Amino acid sequence: MDLFERVKPLPKRKFLRLTNARILSQVFFFGLFLFMIWATWTSRLGGYPVSRILEMDPLVMISTMLSTGHVYRYLGWGLLVLGLTLLFGRVFCNWICPYGTLHQFIGWLFNTRSGKERIESNKYRNVFFLKYSILTIFLIMAAMGALQIGLLDPICLMYRTFGTVVEPMTDMAIDKASLTANGMNLSTPWLDNLKFAPGVTRRIFVGSFWIGLMMIGLVAMNLYVPRFFCRVLCPLGALLGATSRFSLFRINRDVHKCTDCNLCLTRCEGAADPQGQVRMSECFSCMNCIDDCPEDALSFSMVGLDTKQVNPAPDFGRRRLFFASLAGVLAVPLIKNHGMDTDEHFSPVLIRPPGSVEEKDFLAKCIKCDQCINSCPTNVLQPATYEEAGIEGLWTPVMDFEIGHCQLKCTLCSEVCPTGAIRKITVEEKMGKGAYQEQGPIRLGTAFFDTGRCLPHAMEIPCVVCEEVCPTSPKAIQTKDVEVKDVYGNIVVLNKPFMVPDLCIGCGICENECPVKDERAVYVTAVGESRSTERRLLLRERKIKEA
Repeated sequence: MDLFERVKPLPKRKFLRLTNARILSQVFFFGLFLFMIWATWTSRLGGYPVSRILEMDPLVMISTMLSTGHVYRYLGWGLLVLGLTLLFGRVFCNWICPYGTLHQFIGWLFNTRSGKERIESNKYRNVFFLKYSILTIFLIMAAMGALQIGLLDPICLMYRTFGTVVEPMTDMAIDKASLTANGMNLSTPWLDNLKFAPGVTRRIFVGSFWIGLMMIGLVAMNLYVPRFFCRVLCPLGALLGATSRFSLFRINRDVHKCTDCNLCLTRCEGAADPQGQVRMSECFSCMNCIDDCPEDALSFSMVGLDTKQVNPAPDFGRRRLFFASLAGVLAVPLIKNHGMDTDEHFSPVLIRPPGSVEEKDFLAKCIKCDQCINSCPTNVLQPATYEEAGIEGLWTPVMDFEIGHCQLKCTLCSEVCPTGAIRKITVEEKMGKGAYQEQGPIRLGTAFFDTGRCLPHAMEIPCVVCEEVCPTSPKAIQTKDVEVKDVYGNIVVLNKPFMVPDLCIGCGICENECPVKDERAVYVTAVGESRSTERRLLLRERKIKEA
């Protein structure tokens, strides 16, 4: 008789209610994550702590502490997750983590395996040690000042993907231009309240295709190996797995009741081998094995039963630790030598958001979550590409003034940054008003003119767009009136623009609005930015009286 044919329906027990509680917890935290993303999107912050799940990530807390030497603001929330892990094991992975919930749902949705195939797919494999190697490499790199955990940290992955891939798809779906096509007016009041900047109907993000493709690839791997990312790659899961070996509660197996039927493997999320020596570092505390056991041989209880039935330590020996550490040490100079950005040699197109700290500190703090990018109402913030910032700065925020500009009184990006890469600033500080009048406004860079492309300079065609949109007072872009005779014999007055670098804040609105669309006649570079005194443009600062 087939093993699955002889199993009778199980009576409802207290653990079944606990499993239901887990599902409710997953739904709640995934919904909370979606709400936080929505609250960040199009500037609808409303005072909500939209980065709280990121701030609860203990891997973010530990890695930024290694790279900077301190714990920034609310990152101490990560201690709460570590405390839960010390009590109940890796409950975060299967009760709270939105990325884990996504993987479990996809695995359930497309699960076409038979019972025997599910048992076989949920057995522990040697390749599962890889996540501990990845964690070691990332922590070694962080300790050497190269923070790269954002590439694979599951919470950062979720925030980055939803902010730059999923929500722009929503923008397209609600684009008013498409809603009113063919005379169909489908606009609703909530659409009218979207706080995009004027002229911005939907957002685009450079490199979002690769960010989305990475997410699709990782999720699709669930069709081959259940919970592939969680079991094989997740550095946060590895950190919690290493911590859970000391947990007070765990899955315990009563060998006197167990009949070695292996049914506990049918839905084991972590491939923790509950049918043998339970691997505490791999167990997600999902409770599925307890529900599936027909003999009530498994229980979730305090440490105290036969310890021979438990394997507490991760499958990560000293040799693997040595080679992973060596890889981390070698990786730092490799990534820093490419796209190196220092005061002596810096990328002119690498323009950071207002409030950003000096570049070396910025790279030691930024986790590539792209929350700042999601909050930007003008779409000027973009994920940096490999060509702009190298591997070390990949997917960190940069400004692309051909897409948008930095609004004069906007500080939203500084409000959502969880690590202090963009320090929290006020509008008063950004504009250099009040108590900040002496130090002046925050400068992102300096604008320059390409007179060979400027319409008044090169083609004797009147144009004053850049001067009109310049938001500073007095204006950083001013003009000289010159009378010339055009090719048709008419006398025209040309307002030829020039830049006053003392007044330019590098907001990029002149570049964004320039009518020369292929290569703008005015452009902004990072020279003169406030965050680096070594990148100054002027030999000395000049004081200019306001008009």
